[in-house]
Amino acid sequence: MQVTPSARVLVVDDDGAVLVSLALLLKQSGFEPLRAASAAEALALLAREPVDLVLQDMNFSLQTGGEEGLALLAQLRERHPALPVLLMTAWGSIGLAVAGIKAGAANFFTKPWDNAQLIELVRATLALSSPASGPSRRAMDEQFDFSGIVGEHPKLLRVLATIGQVARTRAPVMILGESGTGKELVADAIHRNSPRAAQAIVKINMGAITSTLFESELFGHVRGAFTDARSDRKGHVASAEGGTLFLDEIGELNRGDQVKLLRVLQDGRYQPVGASRSEQADVRVVSATNRELAELVAGGEFREDLFYRLNLITIRLPPLRERRSDIPLLARHIVGKVAASYGLGEVSLTSQALDWLSSQSWPGNIRQLKQTLERTLLLVDKAQLTQADFIAAGQLDEAGGGARLGVDGMTLEQVERHMIEQALAQHTGNISRVAKTLGLSRTALYRRLERHGLGEIGTNEEGA
Repeated sequence: MQVTPSARVLVVDDDGAVLVSLALLLKQSGFEPLRAASAAEALALLAREPVDLVLQDMNFSLQTGGEEGLALLAQLRERHPALPVLLMTAWGSIGLAVAGIKAGAANFFTKPWDNAQLIELVRATLALSSPASGPSRRAMDEQFDFSGIVGEHPKLLRVLATIGQVARTRAPVMILGESGTGKELVADAIHRNSPRAAQAIVKINMGAITSTLFESELFGHVRGAFTDARSDRKGHVASAEGGTLFLDEIGELNRGDQVKLLRVLQDGRYQPVGASRSEQADVRVVSATNRELAELVAGGEFREDLFYRLNLITIRLPPLRERRSDIPLLARHIVGKVAASYGLGEVSLTSQALDWLSSQSWPGNIRQLKQTLERTLLLVDKAQLTQADFIAAGQLDEAGGGARLGVDGMTLEQVERHMIEQALAQHTGNISRVAKTLGLSRTALYRRLERHGLGEIGTNEEGA
């Protein structure tokens, strides 16, 4: 999606130097800048002139609590609900930024800012705020490769438009969304539509890497660096050279390892374990999490400086319940793929079955929908699936392996596997919640998943 070069951007700040600096940057980038030194001046200007985007400071006096900024944001949301607002926050005020996002701001950036990154943020925000009557799914498919991402709901189309807008840049992207919404597919689409598509996209489950192996896994090691280092080993960063590094479950990274990752993002250099010199990294970083990272920062669980490095562009994936009109499309697509993978021939769904599927809540999102379709297809074994088939398959599943099944006659190994399977089903594959439910560390849970042959189930965090 293209942003109109002459888009009008209003900068609101009581600091004259900031107003002049941002106005010059915006003008040099092809935008038409407008300036206001106070909230009252900004509201008066907006009442008489059309504006496409607001860059707003959070304080307009000696106060530093942000109340003035939040008050202006509330007035903007009331008087101009469709107008996107980017907040300017001082370093260390992430809690204030979180409050602003919850109050309706599109995003935020910090002072001092990086000129190139800020302009990318402005362009992406303007692209996201374009009317819902923007390019159709067919028009975007003609311009970009979104294969594997099924749907045409307006919320999904806005996500696809953002992917198309930012893919060609090297700006870091943060993908947020509930488990099973398809965050990995979005990362694939960003890479596939970027100038780096010819190189590899290297995917890392950050929650699955133990702290003791973190540097070796990410940066590699040389022979003799430690006891088991019998040969040189290339790390994930080197494997992604010239391509994309996808950091899945970034919210699970402990603070000690966050520092090591931050160093690479800050200066683009890393040092293999045991090596005498550092290497230059040329990678585009895309990260994902089903946790609210800004809230983790506000709570002290995630480094604020690393957060700023990762989330220049934020893409939020809507849960399946917010795009119900896409469920029939998804269901047909999934059934076709599953049937083909099992050699079952062509399988269809009745209109009543599609209506029933569309009415369900799907807390596990696309992954849960896929599991339901696959289970019903295998248990019923029919060329056309009805609503009754899905209900019957659900009852069969409960009778054959539900939570009410006892453990009489089962070995200790079988009981352990059974409990892990039930926890995985209950929490739709969310590793953090499964580990907490079972009273295990994430590392201990991964070892058990591997021992019981459940590794693929447990580590497949995203939906189809």
